[in-house]
Amino acid sequence: MPLFDVRVPAVLLRIDRNPFHHGTLGAVRSLGRAGVEVHVVADCAHSPVRASRFLRGLHAPPPPGASDAVIAAVLGTVAARVARPAVLVPMDDAGAVAAGRLHGELGSAYLLPGPSRTAPEHVADKAELASVCAALDVPHPRTLLPDSPAEAAAAAWRLGLPVVAKWSRPWLLPPGSGLRSTVLVQSTRQARELHARGAEAGCALLLQEFLPPGENRDWFFHGYADRTGSVHGGGSGRKLRSWPRAAGLTSVGTWTPNPRVRALAEHIVTGLGYRGILDLDFRLGDTGHYHLLDFNPRPGAQFRLFADGAGLDVVRALHLDLTHRPLPQGRPRPGREFVVENYAPLTALRPASAGRELAWHAADDRSPGRALRSMWSRHVAGRLLDRLPAARQEPPAEVHRVVRQGGAPVETDSGAGRRIDDEKAGSH
Repeated sequence: MPLFDVRVPAVLLRIDRNPFHHGTLGAVRSLGRAGVEVHVVADCAHSPVRASRFLRGLHAPPPPGASDAVIAAVLGTVAARVARPAVLVPMDDAGAVAAGRLHGELGSAYLLPGPSRTAPEHVADKAELASVCAALDVPHPRTLLPDSPAEAAAAAWRLGLPVVAKWSRPWLLPPGSGLRSTVLVQSTRQARELHARGAEAGCALLLQEFLPPGENRDWFFHGYADRTGSVHGGGSGRKLRSWPRAAGLTSVGTWTPNPRVRALAEHIVTGLGYRGILDLDFRLGDTGHYHLLDFNPRPGAQFRLFADGAGLDVVRALHLDLTHRPLPQGRPRPGREFVVENYAPLTALRPASAGRELAWHAADDRSPGRALRSMWSRHVAGRLLDRLPAARQEPPAEVHRVVRQGGAPVETDSGAGRRIDDEKAGSH
């Protein structure tokens, strides 16, 4: 019997409009290389993902902020086109939350993990996560949920500035609002003004104790919890570089075994009765405890870091488990590195002794890497011109350098590099 049941396609769902979501490309390649027919429900009109040779079908996504009914209708249309049951892989929080809510309704057209005792929306909600951690006795930064702008200012002072401000359900933030999911607040006035935008955000603002970053402090854990609760396809990793710095996605990470992080992740899975793919973010505090910062009920964008000696990763584990295939036990590959070239181009050029996975470039799928170079250059140039009105008439030398090098200066501390995409803040 072949390892994968290639009769069962996969449908990747992403509602977020980020054209440079490299995790989507990683999932397309991972399943496509295994012979699985891959369909993507996402806005990829201006994304390198659409150039992948492993992509079988591209479908229009539901709009941001769509109701569950609209999301179900879109997925129903896609299911009719695919014409047979498919494994559904949500690639963002909005998709994961909707899939959890629609579990019963989607079950006739899609293969989904068994329902968890704790729904995806409860762990993805930043405010509810604090209560979840307290119930499980899992370290978590001290968190306050102010009811008014005045309370937000008082809470920021009580926690001790700076503090981390998070919107509890960031997938609800309206596009174009300029609101970030996570902000490092430096003053009580900033906390007050941010809270005043709660109606616009569509969700609650929470303030959290700031745990300072540092070498060997930022960790993540990826895995897939099967129908028995056993965790496969992942491991613990160390964040070496992030974008934006100290408050964003992993631009350089390494597979680093950490028994304490793994034990904590498995404790969380067991305590929640969680089933499916998970991406957990941890930070080591001054007290020596690993604090859970975020629980993402879907693949992390760097999940391909944890492809083991048998080629197993979290999306492959999901497909195998839901099609009742055995999951191979591959040899771990500690020291393996993952690099997002458009955020850490210099690191991507350096040798990697234990192996490396690039987010965009691949020898067996070259077109997305080529597309990234031109798309990212236009993206960077456009952002710089938008933020520097004077540059519309006579761009400074720095702008020309960014355009020619495809955004390479993002790894430097230059002013241009810092400004390129600073709204893409993730977990702190």
